[in-house]
Amino acid sequence: MSAILSADDLNDFINPGIACIKPVETLPKQQPVQNGNPYEVTTEEQVQAEQPPPPAQISLTDCLACSGCVTSAEAVLVSLQSHSEVLDTLDAHKELQLPQYKQEIHGMTNGDTEGGKIFVASVSPQTRASLAATYGVSEREAGNMISQLLSGPYGLREGGKHGSGFTWVIDTNVMRDVALVSAADEAQQALDTPSGELKKPVLTSACPGWICYAEKTHPHILPHLSKLKSPQALTGTLIKSVLAKKCGVSPNQIWHLAVMPCFDKKLEASRRELTSHTWHGEEGDAIRDVDCVITARELLMLAESRNISFPCMPRTPVSKQYAPAFPDPAINRFLFGRRKSAGRQREEANNEIGTSGGYLYHVLKTQQAKHPGSSLRIQRGRNADVSDYAIVSSDGTEVFKAARYYGFRNIQNLVRRLKPAKASRMPGAARRPGGARKPGGAAAGEGDYAYVEVMACPGGCTNGGGQVKVGDVATLRQVGGTGIENGSVEQDVLPAQREWLTKVDEAYWSASDSGELDELADDDGDISVENGSNADGQTGIGPDADVVDGIDRRRVKDLLDHWVAVTGVDLDKLLCTTYRAVESDVGKSKGEASEMEKVSALAVAAGGGW
Repeated sequence: MSAILSADDLNDFINPGIACIKPVETLPKQQPVQNGNPYEVTTEEQVQAEQPPPPAQISLTDCLACSGCVTSAEAVLVSLQSHSEVLDTLDAHKELQLPQYKQEIHGMTNGDTEGGKIFVASVSPQTRASLAATYGVSEREAGNMISQLLSGPYGLREGGKHGSGFTWVIDTNVMRDVALVSAADEAQQALDTPSGELKKPVLTSACPGWICYAEKTHPHILPHLSKLKSPQALTGTLIKSVLAKKCGVSPNQIWHLAVMPCFDKKLEASRRELTSHTWHGEEGDAIRDVDCVITARELLMLAESRNISFPCMPRTPVSKQYAPAFPDPAINRFLFGRRKSAGRQREEANNEIGTSGGYLYHVLKTQQAKHPGSSLRIQRGRNADVSDYAIVSSDGTEVFKAARYYGFRNIQNLVRRLKPAKASRMPGAARRPGGARKPGGAAAGEGDYAYVEVMACPGGCTNGGGQVKVGDVATLRQVGGTGIENGSVEQDVLPAQREWLTKVDEAYWSASDSGELDELADDDGDISVENGSNADGQTGIGPDADVVDGIDRRRVKDLLDHWVAVTGVDLDKLLCTTYRAVESDVGKSKGEASEMEKVSALAVAAGGGW
């Protein structure tokens, strides 16, 4: 970003975008010419001017249909994260080879660190599911195709100025396990200390669209937000903090690309709370934990820009020559060991787990494990994106109550319930018990939730704005060759969007339902088959293992302890983040040119755009 532009200085709240589908101003009424000539021809413009339209009424539906209303800072930060930035960065920097690797790749010798960068990518399961449904492959095969594009010899390495590629491609599912275990502990902590810093109910914070909405419009929600970083942010913090220590390089020499289902993840990557200043100290410039975010559709644009046919990418894993082991053996086992989550195979549980990470389901299962003999009771809400959950003890007592709210329409109802009660203005109300008036007419007991999973997109993260849409599938299967065997998928009648999302969800679960054995990378990069292992390489499936919802909690805890030992940073600084209320300055006087105009000009000059 330009030195003359600071994101923190640009705070124009939610100013309407230029392409808003409804007008935000009513033009002043033009005065008709008073000449009294009844035979004068009146133009159409004059007739319309005499009858001005009513003031525009912009509803939430309009905003969601447009997605064009963001702050000036957000506009430039989003526009500068694209597939073009990925290619420009790869062409501008050589791929830095780490000292422990003795091979030479693409003519770059060990020790040549000047101007070089370590390139690391992380890929979400929702992105893999979108591409798997598009090209008729499994989620695991789609992941291999992505790795081949980013790291393999026939992908990005084949072209470009330096032949640079990504040294590691990480599945964010592994850091999701860290987030789930930490979320369950956080929910328990909120139960044990009702008057603590985190208020009940605890609201998930992994969805940046929801966080942006809460910070701008409902500051009373902030004390309820989970303090945990998202899997995207956790992955960035892990790789940059560990590589900086293990390889003796600056965090600025580590470039992290995240491939996500949602454009709002670009805003999350740009947050000042998610930089090296939180874990590396305040010295020097703040280095973002995630340097660039692209979506599934932008990943395909990345391949197309290099004249690469993505569907023709090999569906097998990248060879060890292009996928070396991570410098820390324990973290290497954690990041690249393919673990079979035995507790997540049941189809009847998939709907309750959801495709947004399964935060709520894991918290519920953890609470159920703490209350032997208890059962899970589910009550559907007014639509498919709202559900109530309760852990019921053997005697019928509710011991834990939670909910799921997806989509902004449902989120509005949630935040209305959590809004603090207003003091009644009726005479004597302050002296009467119950004189406070609760907004929204919420019924008693609606605020009893201990945990709520909140996601901005209806249907969850597989329905993110950056995913491949059903209308694009036919074109994508034809561009550059489909690579689909027998051409059977080409003959399928394209489904409607709702049916398409069902196919994406099926692809999301295809990896865990495959029944394959777990493969764990040894220190030398070889693959060994085990039932599971913790950060020290010990078996994690056994009578003494603490396994909840298919996740070995002891293994995750060992990884966190090892992470702290390697970096010397407090665990809270590695795992947690903060939030801030954003005040509006809409309507306040500004200079000759608005901040939006200034930033738009800078974005255009830098080559960015929506």
